Amino acid sequence: MKLECRNIYKIFEQGQKETLAIEDISFETHEGEFLCILGPSGCGKSTLLRIIAGLLTPSSGKVIYSGEKSSGPLNSMVFQEYGVFPWMNVIDNVAFGLEMRGVPKDERYDRSLEYLRRVGLSKYAFRNPHELSVGMRQRIALARAFVNNPAILLMDEPFGSLDAQTRLILQDELLKIWKEQQKTVVFVTHDIDEAILLGDRVLVMTSVPGRIKEVMNVGIRRPRNLQMESSREFVDLRMNIWNIIRSEVEKSMRLDHDDS
Repeated sequence: MKLECRNIYKIFEQGQKETLAIEDISFETHEGEFLCILGPSGCGKSTLLRIIAGLLTPSSGKVIYSGEKSSGPLNSMVFQEYGVFPWMNVIDNVAFGLEMRGVPKDERYDRSLEYLRRVGLSKYAFRNPHELSVGMRQRIALARAFVNNPAILLMDEPFGSLDAQTRLILQDELLKIWKEQQKTVVFVTHDIDEAILLGDRVLVMTSVPGRIKEVMNVGIRRPRNLQMESSREFVDLRMNIWNIIRSEVEKSMRLDHDDS
């Protein structure tokens, strides 16, 4: 499944005030691509992702899905806050989307247990979320997203609130499942290293109003790992992206200062 954004604008209105959040954003993914969207805080990355997910309506422009469809929903979204249901045990959290689609209990449990196994949580299937760590709860969200078999997976800084060690483990788990399923993934982050480790391409956004400043091909062979961060190839790409985005980060900081 491919995704295309055509001339997306989003204006938020508060009383008499209008704020242009994103401006004239157009891009297209490739089939099975891992696309990272990178930009300074407040640049409209999450707004754009919510428009793609259908959670927000663009002020103008449109989102087009095309290509081979899956047996599941058009998209699934994973947020920074893991969003598990505290009143459900782990397996019922993972199976929730399947239940809403009318999948019989035995089948949805079998499918959910398979993904819990892949993220290392099968032995916690009948535990309650409050008994698990933050990182384990984010694994529940990952398993729930993939078990639904979406055409496209949308991820909004899903590892942003995790400690560095847990973040690296979950990045690796995400890539393993993505490699197996070859889903198209659109992944929002503000972390340059994360974008390089995960992405086939990196779409760099400006400060607000968010526009596409540049699209970078990563071009580093897979599989990628932490040791690659010291390689010349990785360091050069990191510096290239930083040089592109630095002025936007500084501009965003000035805007925050002016508003305070």
